[in-house]
Amino acid sequence: MEDLSWTTVSVDLLRSATPWRTFRWHRGQRHYSGSYWAATMREQVIYESRLELTKLLYADFDPLVHGIVAQPFLMKTMAGATVRSHIPDYLLITGQGPVVVDVKPHRQLTRPEVAITFDWTRRAVEARGWRYEIWSEPPEAELENIRFLAGFRRDWLFRPEVLDELRLADLDGVPLDAAVQQLPRWPGPCVRAAVHHLLWTHELRVDLGEPLAPSRLLRRTA
Repeated sequence: MEDLSWTTVSVDLLRSATPWRTFRWHRGQRHYSGSYWAATMREQVIYESRLELTKLLYADFDPLVHGIVAQPFLMKTMAGATVRSHIPDYLLITGQGPVVVDVKPHRQLTRPEVAITFDWTRRAVEARGWRYEIWSEPPEAELENIRFLAGFRRDWLFRPEVLDELRLADLDGVPLDAAVQQLPRWPGPCVRAAVHHLLWTHELRVDLGEPLAPSRLLRRTA
């Protein structure tokens, strides 16, 4: 594979990158690996740990993200006579510019080798005017809500007529459970699922900092 200068490699080229490491399973492996169907990409994106999967969920839910690339490139730098190398976990292509993401549990962030690697990676990324993010464990309630809403991310599963009627209904300030009653001619489970899909797509919003109880109030996205 050809080596390219970090300062000149294009986002368009990185958008089509394949994961640097080979996806693998083996008995006794320490990490939980798999693939996630991202609505943003309309295809599978790999992850190598449950924490990486949480980042995928958040990236897929983020309306600013329109591209997700797993293990997008191998970075190399010289530290004296030593060659340092690092593969970031994700590249997010957003409306506000590229974001390079490393995923690591909180408890590991103070390890010297981790801190050194993330420090020179941050400096290299930010020198290009890109953003660098270290992702650790998110708030539990927020994660559970986003994980739940991800079950409604596949748009082809919802009747367009139900979605259109919900878009026209006055749902601002309506409790989540009461929204189902706004469309009495449709089966309740069908309407409830469509409401959750509109929450996933951010056409409706709700406070995700608390569990999604039936009494949570819906808001229209401005």
